[in-house]
Amino acid sequence: MSPSGWFWFTYVPCLCLGLLCLLFVVFWTSHWHGGFAWDGSGLQFNWHPVLMVTGLVVLYGFAAVVFRLPFTWKQRKLTWKLVHGGLMLAALLLSVLGLCAVFDYHRASKIPDVYSLHSWVGLCTVALFALQWLLGLAGFLLPCSPPRFRSNLKPVHVWMGKAILILSLTSCISGITEELFFNLDGVTGESYSSLPVEAKFANSLGLLLAAFVLVVFGLLSNNSWQRPETDGETVPIMLNENST
Repeated sequence: MSPSGWFWFTYVPCLCLGLLCLLFVVFWTSHWHGGFAWDGSGLQFNWHPVLMVTGLVVLYGFAAVVFRLPFTWKQRKLTWKLVHGGLMLAALLLSVLGLCAVFDYHRASKIPDVYSLHSWVGLCTVALFALQWLLGLAGFLLPCSPPRFRSNLKPVHVWMGKAILILSLTSCISGITEELFFNLDGVTGESYSSLPVEAKFANSLGLLLAAFVLVVFGLLSNNSWQRPETDGETVPIMLNENST
């Protein structure tokens, strides 16, 4: 099989895993937690896991591998920089909206904020994501960006991109576990340790998220799937063209 064929053999499962993650998180919050609203109730909280999984993991992962798509290699790089930056901005906005949902719910229900490890990791992840996007805008999209700044920023941008994805997965898995403890042991009276159906389903969501992130890392780690440097692009390909 050609390198392009192997790419699609990996990329299609990536798409399927991402869509399954979205379906699982929506079904979990709809079926076991009553659906969605924006009224300060628990139904508003349900937006939090959906928006964080959608923005921080799935859309972020899809955006990270945009430059790996073979059909983009013969097209203008600037076009796909804008696509990459736009998808990342959408992911960031969804994540911020997810934070607004949970903070507003906490305020309405008089629940303390930012006391758990999950919340600490999640806030750090979104803050680092915002910094990453601003640096990417300044370094790779603004025409006034000095070439030296751009070349120095690129390996940092790549490293931060991967670190954010790891932190995003950590935030989501810890959030799933925390919600199961609160809901099962604290509300329904079922023990998490007895592994009721909801626990099995939510644990499966966590496994799907982990599998999706692993496949994204697989796509990013294969050097033969990097975008070739063409059209006067001078940044060496060994700097890993997966996020700019």
